[in-house]
Amino acid sequence: MTQRVAESSALLLGALLPGARLADALLADLARATADPPGITRAAFGEGEHYAHARLGAAAVALGAERRVDAFGNLYLTLPGRRRELPALVIGSHADSVPHGGNFDGAAGVAGGVAVMANLVAQGARLPRDLTVLITRAEEAAWFPLAYPGSLAALGRLPPEALEALRSDTGRSLADHMAQAGFDPEPVRRGIAQIAPRDIAAFIELHIEQGPRLVAAGAPVGIVTGIAGGLRYTGGRCIGRYAHSGAEPRFARHDAVLGFNDFVTALEREWDAIEQRGGEATITFGRVESDPAQHGGSRVLGDLGFTLDLRSIDAAILAGLERRIAGICADIAARRRVRFELGPTFRWNAAVMDAGLMAGLSRAAVSCGLAAPPIPSGAGHDAAAFAEAGVPTAMVFVRNRNGSHNPDEAMEMEDLAAAIALLTAFVIAFDG
Repeated sequence: MTQRVAESSALLLGALLPGARLADALLADLARATADPPGITRAAFGEGEHYAHARLGAAAVALGAERRVDAFGNLYLTLPGRRRELPALVIGSHADSVPHGGNFDGAAGVAGGVAVMANLVAQGARLPRDLTVLITRAEEAAWFPLAYPGSLAALGRLPPEALEALRSDTGRSLADHMAQAGFDPEPVRRGIAQIAPRDIAAFIELHIEQGPRLVAAGAPVGIVTGIAGGLRYTGGRCIGRYAHSGAEPRFARHDAVLGFNDFVTALEREWDAIEQRGGEATITFGRVESDPAQHGGSRVLGDLGFTLDLRSIDAAILAGLERRIAGICADIAARRRVRFELGPTFRWNAAVMDAGLMAGLSRAAVSCGLAAPPIPSGAGHDAAAFAEAGVPTAMVFVRNRNGSHNPDEAMEMEDLAAAIALLTAFVIAFDG
């Protein structure tokens, strides 16, 4: 970095301290208010999520933002621009969390969006168009087995049957939880858009990285190139036959453990082959279980349950894996004398980020003196729903150690401050 760039970057970052301080205070408050040792819990349509929406909303309103809540409960906080007829710039993410998770997944992004507003107000800058911070509901599929229901509802694209999805801890429907919280399932059921794609000039999501790439690169922020699509088998089983471990010889066994082991090994070979061809995917068995009532040190296991999560930015890789799984299961079934029931599936599409927005974010990073390498997202995000609806979409990742969906998320506030600086520079430069 040249001395001139370093000096201008230092001046810019110094001017943006009001936003960084506000984001730090907001996140600290959320951590205190939604603590659930060993982490935090902000259940979808629960008290923690309600608190986050109220706290972030109050902070934005204090800056002069307008507040609107849609039928699903998504929160829109809008700092008016000079020409209100223009499509808005939208910075969005979610405020819910997984049970006993970390404080930064989702919340860092929306706190960062409010921080951008604070920077603009502190500088006396009024954008040509509205700037909206959108805080969605229920992004984490740990509560409802759905992909981005808040974003899809906002866009009028949530399937009506999704309202009957049951929350994992209460067993009550999404529609029931919405109604109890004072929201209205009927417009959502009818597919009435709460915000039209034509009214959005760009959707930008700020989010912690949930993997190790930025840590490995030594970069505080990254610019996302795309969001992986996925296929999840939510209730798979390998079914054999229970037997006595001493009396049942090898040739007669229908061993569910060995059949499942072959399945795992075969899929790891598929993963190796994908990477050898230059592709990228993830294959995860998130849950493996058997019936404790059937456990015994002298039993051949006859039934084993599992979930299987497949992800890739390349739809052809996912389609190929799905085809191969059918053949792999048939081969193992014949050889091990077991059968596979893969059960229900849960799918979501990949999303490619807008090239023009990525270029604009890269220029903003340079203006702030920040290294911001391109980076793929293996995890799903609200941004995918907006990209699929045809909205120009981009994402910025913030470096975060120890992954996410656990209490040990370790985002540094200095890194979030860098991301806030980048986004502030981006929105100021958006209209030239």
